[in-house]
Amino acid sequence: MTKRLILTRHAKSSWDNTEMADHDRPLNKRGRGAAADLGAWLASRGYVPDEVISSDARRTQETWDGIAAALHGAPAPRYTHKLYQAPADVMLAVLRHAKGDTVMMLGHNPGIAEFAQRLVSRAPLNPEFARYPTGATLVAEFPIDDWADLMPGSGAADDFIVPREMEG
Repeated sequence: MTKRLILTRHAKSSWDNTEMADHDRPLNKRGRGAAADLGAWLASRGYVPDEVISSDARRTQETWDGIAAALHGAPAPRYTHKLYQAPADVMLAVLRHAKGDTVMMLGHNPGIAEFAQRLVSRAPLNPEFARYPTGATLVAEFPIDDWADLMPGSGAADDFIVPREMEG
């Protein structure tokens, strides 16, 4: 059996209110559009998660809302503060407790970029992979039956995209 991970960095957020706490920053207009585009892209490829684990930051929640609108049968997300600004090792620990066959995680840089690089045996050829810009999404498969058995470097990258590549 295999497990699939959809690893998404939140879409572009707003910096309009410089006094707002980082955790509370919403998506900007471009970010809302990118989240909707990501949802359509995932749906067009049949990448529908059966479990969603996300940072509890407003921008990750809004990213999921935009994605979920395009995914029929998408599950209710589990928001956790553990993923807010989480480093790669914390993201791995959270994922090892997942139960779904296709899990989507939403998080933040720099942790998510490092986590993505650690997971796959070979990085996608896309030059944006190392930077993992806002909205970047990796789809990877792992030859495991249980997420608890996940080992770094064991994933095969099936797909990787950034929102800029979806713009018409």
